[in-house]
Order: sequence, then structure tokens, then C-alpha cells
Amino acid sequence: MNSDKQSDTREPVPWLWLGLGVALSLVLLVGAFIWLMSFLSQPPEETAVAQEPTILVLTAPPQPTSTPTVLRPTPTVLPTTTPQPTIDVSVAPPELTVGYYATVADTGGVGLTVRNGPSTRTVRIVVASEGSKVYVLDGPTDADSLQWWQIRLTDGTEGWAAGDFLVPAAGP
Repeated sequence: MNSDKQSDTREPVPWLWLGLGVALSLVLLVGAFIWLMSFLSQPPEETAVAQEPTILVLTAPPQPTSTPTVLRPTPTVLPTTTPQPTIDVSVAPPELTVGYYATVADTGGVGLTVRNGPSTRTVRIVVASEGSKVYVLDGPTDADSLQWWQIRLTDGTEGWAAGDFLVPAAGP
């Protein structure tokens, strides 16, 4: 009896409800599949404005317009100038002259002070030794009771020197 009692206490499996649940699930899945297939098989909606393909028309570049030629008078040829003859520095001039050479003299062996301007108050650049040749660049300029000449030494140094200590000389 014991075994009968145990079999009575078990609940029966609800086959009816289980079957209905499975059937309803299948119907819903089939319906969802049909709806999805009908949605995917529809053609896309037409847009309100139909797009037409863009057609590019290639054209040649524009041709330049011709402009009238302005006639200008032919320029007159200027006469050529006669070049100045080169200075012959092989002969000493009678007095100090720009473009010629001079020699440092009468300094008593002390030499000639070359300054950065035509005055005794300007800065001393160098002392040119007695007997050295210099090239006269500019002058004379009067200052401090002296005549000053701008000179260039053989090493390229340029400055101003008192003309009392320069004697005209032939070029090297």
C-alpha cells in the first residue's frame, strides 16, 4: 500500500498545457518569419525627388581674345660715351691728386698717423711708416689748420691723413 500512496501523491504532467504552449510558440515563430519575409521582399520606397545621373560635359578651354597691338615709337639709340682714359700712375703728378699715389715723408722717422676722420680729434687707426706708399681716395678737406686726404694703405686700411706729410709719387 505504501507504493500506491506514493504514486497518488505525484502530480500528473500537464500535457495539455505543455502542448498548447509549444503550438502557440510555433505559430508565433511562423507568423514572425512570414511577416519578416514579406517586409524584406518589398521594394524600397521611392523618394519624392527622383535623382537623375549627373552628366559632365567637357568643353575646350576658352580661347584668348585678341587685343589690338599698340604701336610704340622705336626708341632712339643713345650715343655711347667715350670711356675715360685710365690714369697713368707711373708718373707722379706735380701735387697731391685723387686717384694717384703718395709717399709718407717728412715725419722725422715717426710715421704718419692715419685717423678715422679729417681731424686731430678723431680716433687714431694706425701709423703709416716713413716712406710707405698710399693711394689717395679723396680730399682735400680743411680742418684743424691742416689739409686732410683720405688714403688707402697697401694692406687695405683706409683713413684720413694730414697732407703736410704726403708727397706725390708714382704708382707701384
